[in-house]
Amino acid sequence: MVMRYSPVELMIVCAARVLEDGKTVAVGTGVPCAAAMLAQLTHAPNLVIFFEAGGVAPRLPTMPISVGDSRTMHQALMTTSMAEVMQFCQKGLMDYTFLSGAQIDPYGNLNSTMIGIDYAKPKVRLPGSGGANDLASFCWRANVIMRHDAKKFVEKLDFITSPGYLTGPGAREAAGLPTGSGPYRVITELGVLGFHPDSKRMMPVSLHPGKTLLEMQAATGFKLEEAVDLGRTDEPTDEELRLLRERIDPLGYILRRGG
Repeated sequence: MVMRYSPVELMIVCAARVLEDGKTVAVGTGVPCAAAMLAQLTHAPNLVIFFEAGGVAPRLPTMPISVGDSRTMHQALMTTSMAEVMQFCQKGLMDYTFLSGAQIDPYGNLNSTMIGIDYAKPKVRLPGSGGANDLASFCWRANVIMRHDAKKFVEKLDFITSPGYLTGPGAREAAGLPTGSGPYRVITELGVLGFHPDSKRMMPVSLHPGKTLLEMQAATGFKLEEAVDLGRTDEPTDEELRLLRERIDPLGYILRRGG
């Protein structure tokens, strides 16, 4: 069966649907930016987008290629600094963000620092935190977008770069992080996952068309919590796909390379 959309298009659409009108979101480039733009063009016209390099509420003409691209400041409400954007997060003004990593554990903790057991001599040295730790710590709802693979979804991280629910219920608060903040959704090519309200461990929320719970569990290196109310992901609409291909990413920075 030939799908009329790609896995990355479906992930972008799912990410966009998470965002609410009138809320704030801190994004980088790539899939998160495309999701925020799509949300603005559909159900969330008053979504306020923040870029790490300092662009606040720009009118994005097309997809920027970096957080410092001049398009991230086009007709912006404010052009400021990375430090001030992070201060907005610390002040509790950032509703959403999007993150990723090389590894994620059952509690939504992320590793983007290293693979291996020796920090000085890792098997793989990764890019590091950038602003991800700050965003994961202080944004109210952190969403993760990544490929679903048992080597990425692991029981124990090689290194904790960005905090999820740390070791479980109450751990974020004990570490001094804002009460009520934490990871919200994990969006993959298989489905959308959330976190159990009691255990704070990852659980399925919806399965993408044609995907099964068995497939999702097989691609996960730990036992998923039983879903509270497992649904099916709605397919992208024709209008969502048109906006992605013609308005948001007409040159295919993301769509043609798959993410």
